[in-house]
Amino acid sequence: MFHVMSQIGGLLAPSNVMPVMGLLGLIVLVATPWRRMGLALAGGGICGILVAGLLPVGNWAIFPLEQRFPAFVDDGRPITGIIVLSGALELTRTAARRQFTVNGAAERLFAFMDLARRYPGARLVYSGGNSRIGSRLPPEAWTATEYLKTLGLPGSRLTIETRSHNTWENARETRNLVRPGPGERWLLVTSAWHMPRAVGSFEQAGFHVIPYPVDFQTNGARDLWQPLTVVGQGLERLDLAAREWLGLIGYRLSGRTGALFPGPRAEPKSGEAKLATAK
Repeated sequence: MFHVMSQIGGLLAPSNVMPVMGLLGLIVLVATPWRRMGLALAGGGICGILVAGLLPVGNWAIFPLEQRFPAFVDDGRPITGIIVLSGALELTRTAARRQFTVNGAAERLFAFMDLARRYPGARLVYSGGNSRIGSRLPPEAWTATEYLKTLGLPGSRLTIETRSHNTWENARETRNLVRPGPGERWLLVTSAWHMPRAVGSFEQAGFHVIPYPVDFQTNGARDLWQPLTVVGQGLERLDLAAREWLGLIGYRLSGRTGALFPGPRAEPKSGEAKLATAK
């Protein structure tokens, strides 16, 4: 049910709401005597599109998410495993064109392969099924790892988790699959703006992970004051941030995370880590 609601909630993206608001205002303006209401709705929708599209509103919303966790620094201690979350692959287009097709989150795959090279002894886990409701396409984890094998990544090192449909299920199913032990150090690779919800979910599932954020949407604090030149780009970034903030609220209310805005915490000492009971 939560998965279905999250899919439906995507329809409420700002880039959908504001044009509908403007169109509704025009209808009210033309077809009803409520002229002021029509003008307010139409003006609000049109102005909202321009403001959100050209001013750095999306950057203001996504910047705190991206800055929540610092970049990973290798301190020389061994890495047990590397987990990458799905979301970088265009499953429908990959199947339709019979060609491996990635989206804007492709840095997740690049980082995963780079880390696999840097830590040849680490276990490799690709977590992610198919997030589309009713889709008959193969799970992303299976499709992606088949391609990664052709690039030279040994299949013997790869473990795939194909049952999950969202971030919480990524955490729960991955924990159940790999059964992390005390003192183990696992890197979690996902987009920087997605990292707070991802880490919060893994921690709530009893799986301590070390964030490895990638796929940044901003260049840093300077983007907070720099206007955009393409309306669509600003709206897309605002949609992304709005969806993630709503996801954080929903996950907190449903108990999938232990905090509204999960943040960094110290790594548990050897012997202190423990598995949580499956939920």
